[in-house]
Amino acid sequence: MNKPTNAPAKSKPSPSVLSSDLTVVGNLRTSGDIQVEGTVQGDIRAHLLTVGESANIEGEIVADDIVVTGKVVGRVRGLKVRLTSTARVEGDIIHKTIAIESGAHFEGSVQRAEDPLSTGQRNTPATGQTSRPATPPPMQRPMAAASKSDDS
Repeated sequence: MNKPTNAPAKSKPSPSVLSSDLTVVGNLRTSGDIQVEGTVQGDIRAHLLTVGESANIEGEIVADDIVVTGKVVGRVRGLKVRLTSTARVEGDIIHKTIAIESGAHFEGSVQRAEDPLSTGQRNTPATGQTSRPATPPPMQRPMAAASKSDDS
């Protein structure tokens, strides 16, 4: 028959936790939240990603909201990125908003983007056109310079 319409609302699932004794080799992807305390050698994509103080991530991390208190070696892409005072990041950060606390260690470049989560190239112009390197015009030597070098 018909199901009752007053079914309880779905509660938000708990974040997935990778404890400090866990090492993952491979990519992780979820539409939910992840808290990493262990080691990940691979890329991570999540809604909210918390990199714990004991965490060590080697790979690209992509999330709507990223909080780093541990170590990340690789590119960081997030709408909101926060590096706490114990964070150690070696790689580029592409963000919409960023906060870096005093004491955080960061080596790399920072780039603001309206949509840092897009998988397109980093250097795509805001107009949506694809950028291509311009072909330089052929080099031409002035005739006077060419004839002087021939006379000597």
